[in-house]
Amino acid sequence: GLALGTDGAAHEGALAGGAGSTIAVVGTGLDRVYPKTHHDLAHRIAQEGLLISEFTLGTPPLPANFPKRNRIVAGLTRGTLVVEAAVQSGSLITARLAMDMGREVLAIPGSIHSPQAKGCHALIKQGAKLVETAQDVLEEMRWPSTAAPSSQAGQPDDPDHEGHEDPVLGAMGYDPVGQEALSARTGLGPADLGARLLELEMAGQVARLPGALFQRVGLG
Repeated sequence: GLALGTDGAAHEGALAGGAGSTIAVVGTGLDRVYPKTHHDLAHRIAQEGLLISEFTLGTPPLPANFPKRNRIVAGLTRGTLVVEAAVQSGSLITARLAMDMGREVLAIPGSIHSPQAKGCHALIKQGAKLVETAQDVLEEMRWPSTAAPSSQAGQPDDPDHEGHEDPVLGAMGYDPVGQEALSARTGLGPADLGARLLELEMAGQVARLPGALFQRVGLG
């Protein structure tokens, strides 16, 4: 689809550099973009990939349309990777449809305290492939790896942090945490802590979550 978050990031990544392609199966008519903030992204997908809809032109984003179109999403793919999913979510509908169709199902685990990870954990218990890295996906799908692993992948470009754990990452642990709690744990002021969190986020080691929370996502 074109949802904010994982959907949008996946499309952007696939189109990055102009060498890739992507497919978006939408729950509206093709003349409607939902959410509207992804109007430019939808236009790029139409030019460089493919937009698909089973709904007639003018169809608005009705809630019932999105789980209905998930069977098309599952049917188009060789495998479905669930990044985040609550116990009741459209992502789980897609994953179960994929299982019924004999497709591969993969899931990324998360914190045991996160409601958005419980659906992924349920899938893993049911036999979905546990995914920690892109290499896990390539191996499960039997696709060749085109990039050699790098020992520096995901590490901030900062010599002061080589050879030992970053103090902010160490204080963060692996559960979602607010900036105020991190400030108390590290002794850093709001400005310094905010700057370091931004560096770690850009390096792919920290994710910014709803509710002004942060979570460590790499092994850092």
